Amino acid sequence: MAKIVAFSGSPRKNGNTDTIIDHLLNVLKSNGHEVEMVRLKREEIRGCRACGVCREKKDLRCYSNNDFLNECISKMVDADGIIFGSPVYFANVTTEMKALIDVSGYVTRSAGHVLARKVGASVVAVRRAGEMSSFDAMNNFFLINQMIVPGSSYWNIVQGKQPGDVLNDTEGMATITTLGENMSWLLDKVVPSKKKVKKDIGLDLDQPTLF
Repeated sequence: MAKIVAFSGSPRKNGNTDTIIDHLLNVLKSNGHEVEMVRLKREEIRGCRACGVCREKKDLRCYSNNDFLNECISKMVDADGIIFGSPVYFANVTTEMKALIDVSGYVTRSAGHVLARKVGASVVAVRRAGEMSSFDAMNNFFLINQMIVPGSSYWNIVQGKQPGDVLNDTEGMATITTLGENMSWLLDKVVPSKKKVKKDIGLDLDQPTLF
C-alpha cells in the first residue's frame, strides 16, 4: 500500500478542482492506497523569499514564517505519491499553488533531492483556456525533482465553470480515472524499491543544484 497526498490550490472549497482531486483519490483508494487531501490556505501561504537558510541548514524547513507550508513539505516527504491540483488563474496556477511549488521545491532540493523517484501527478480545472501552462507549471515541479510522472489517455484537464460542472465533462473525468489507475499501477512498482533512491541516483546530495 502506498501513501498519497494531494494538494488543492483552489481557494474555493468543494469547487471543480476539489471535485477532480476527490475523484482521483477515490480511484487510488479503491486500489488499496492511503490517500489524503490538503487544501492550501490562502491566509497561511507565503512565497519563497530566497533567504537561503533552508539551503544552509538542510533540515527540510522553510524559515520565512511558513509553518503551514512546512507541514505540507513534511507530508510530501512522508508520501509515496504527490498530487497537485489547480484551477486556471490568468493562464497559470493560483498563487497558493505557486507558493507551494517554489517553497517546497527549494527546501527539498536543498536537503538532497528527497522527492526523487516519488510518483507525481497534476490535474487542472479550466473554464476555457490557459490549461496547458498550468499543467506544465505543476509537472515541471515533479520533473526537476526527479519524480516519476504517469500519463493518461489525454492530458489531465477537465472543463467546467460553476462548481460541479466538471462532472459533465465525460472525457475529462474518464482521463482522471485512467490517471488514477496508471498512478496506482506505478506506485505498486516503485514503492518497494524507493529506499534505494539516494544510493542509485548518482548525485552529490550535499551539493544541491539550485534553480
